[in-house]
Amino acid sequence: MSIERVRAFMRERNMEERILEFDVSSATVALAAEAVGCEPARIAKTLSFMVDGGAVLVVAAGDARVDNARFKAQFHTKAKMLTPDEAVALVGHAVGGVCPFAVNDGVKVYLDESLKRFETVFPACGSANSAIELTLPELESLSGGTWVHVCKLPEAA
Repeated sequence: MSIERVRAFMRERNMEERILEFDVSSATVALAAEAVGCEPARIAKTLSFMVDGGAVLVVAAGDARVDNARFKAQFHTKAKMLTPDEAVALVGHAVGGVCPFAVNDGVKVYLDESLKRFETVFPACGSANSAIELTLPELESLSGGTWVHVCKLPEAA
């Protein structure tokens, strides 16, 4: 089970006790925000894409959307999300619990600038009912991610 992989990963870093597990699903941004008790934008959703024949993860704010032009400029290909089966096989986590920790070898992690509005964010921990609250430096360090700007925020009403 991939939450066990994440639990072991966090245990090695003395952070296992910070993992939150819920009695309800946190598989979507809305459900995760409700389970955690925060605004949806602070959910750090992890999107999985196929780039150059391999998996790439983009961690973005819950209210951000991939900007196709920015994605293509960054990765030199169209944004093509992994299927649920591909996510499990290539990343090591199932859709609904995909996170940037304890992923399969060769998976590249990118952190979108949309997250920089917040002091802390809540990525999943490998299951559809888990999360962890992390500062941005913690997220960067734990994920080994590189900062990019491939998402756009909703326009103010």
